[in-house]
Amino acid sequence: MGIPLDEASLLALFLETLFYGVFLTLYCLTLFVLLKNTGTNRQLLIPIATVLFCMATGHLIVDFVRILEAFVFNAGKITANAYYSDLAAPLEYAKTILYVTQTVLADCVLVWRCYILNHRSLFIAVPGIIVLCTNAVTGYIIVWSLSQANSSSTVFTTGHSWITTFFTLTMITSVTCTSLIAWRIYHTRRFISDGFTFYLPILIVIVESGAIYATGVLSILLAYLSGSNGQYTVLDAVSPIMGVVFCLTILQVHFQVGGKSKNTRTHEPRGITDSPESEFYAMWARA
Repeated sequence: MGIPLDEASLLALFLETLFYGVFLTLYCLTLFVLLKNTGTNRQLLIPIATVLFCMATGHLIVDFVRILEAFVFNAGKITANAYYSDLAAPLEYAKTILYVTQTVLADCVLVWRCYILNHRSLFIAVPGIIVLCTNAVTGYIIVWSLSQANSSSTVFTTGHSWITTFFTLTMITSVTCTSLIAWRIYHTRRFISDGFTFYLPILIVIVESGAIYATGVLSILLAYLSGSNGQYTVLDAVSPIMGVVFCLTILQVHFQVGGKSKNTRTHEPRGITDSPESEFYAMWARA
């Protein structure tokens, strides 16, 4: 097991609070950027960012309440380890629902970005939708499985195959979409020479939108398969990270496109303004 369950939960709350603070700051900045601009796409981006923020907030509140119940309110009645081991507890149930829903929403956004950047290809949309639906069903089966757990059950014995499948599908979605986005941008821009600074914003978008989240999911999967309670620590931290990468993508794309003057964009080569990634940039930055 490695780290004890109670210590893992305390560390998880610390990291979750830290990343939530980052998410809160970026969320406010993202709202400012989106509300300052006019366009129909902000009607989609603002609700998504807000839903992710509300879910991360609810997840953090649940974790705070659980910490108080484990170490303060029930201190003389039950140990913290025993408290956190109760998988069928209402707050654990609510926390799992929030995480699964937030993960499915974040993956939907990632698949949508990949779909837009690849000329709205059905070869992207159809497999993406299938994987998303499968992952959503798997996630809520996990919720049901945990609700049926007894006092002797652990997360490593209850719904093990479903949990492994859920994190694996999430990892596949993240890595595949990020790789396709990277390939598409490289493929459409590789013949345009404007120095390393021209590619830097693209690399930032790729890294911020995929690598951070994918690394978090991979860490959860590896910790879970190794039977370590460290998976709880990473899992709680990933909740606000989903919103962080979403806001970072919007902000990076906004300043990449919006930061150029109209004259600069007017004199850009046709291959840039008409490329599919420009359409993608416009959908996010000009929302």
